[in-house]
Amino acid sequence: MTTPRDLLIVTMDMASGSPPERGDLSLALAGAEAIDLLGAEAIRLDGDHIVPGNGQAIADRLLDEAASSLARQAPYESVGDWLWRRGRGLSAAYLAALEAEGQLTRQRRHRWMLFGTSRMVLADSPARRLAADRWTSDEPILAALAAAVGVGDERAEDSPSVADDAVATVLAAVNDALTELAVERQRRSIDGAAFDNIWRGE
Repeated sequence: MTTPRDLLIVTMDMASGSPPERGDLSLALAGAEAIDLLGAEAIRLDGDHIVPGNGQAIADRLLDEAASSLARQAPYESVGDWLWRRGRGLSAAYLAALEAEGQLTRQRRHRWMLFGTSRMVLADSPARRLAADRWTSDEPILAALAAAVGVGDERAEDSPSVADDAVATVLAAVNDALTELAVERQRRSIDGAAFDNIWRGE
């Protein structure tokens, strides 16, 4: 399993109350991909820019797709730009991959439910148990990514428990992107409320 898959499984298993916004989760998944690509030496960081590595194929299809999509010539992408580009719709892609692998199943809803006829639930699988083991071991990278989307204990944005500078740079970029997304949501909410007030004559 990979960090993005473990993150998705842990998020589905551990999230209390409302699940994370899909946009938030997608940004965190893109960050998890970058961290795994660093570990596989498929990329390295030059400051906060992503430089492609050896170009060898990676066993995981989605990670290989991520590596193949990297900018191959200077000027290279910043980590932040990568998160926004790669993260678009990424949570849906990982959900579809887990479902295709049998890691998720569709649970039927009651017939009187108004919206939708089923919802996705985690299957009892070795992958789920491995992700749970990684979570309970308090592995710092997974814990930091999960905390970024509101799962588990809150941690400092710079993740001081992560010793690798490149990984810490990615985690900081994830937090920055999530903050930016939250600000944009708030702005749109305020703009929408102002528009509604105009129609109400307020």
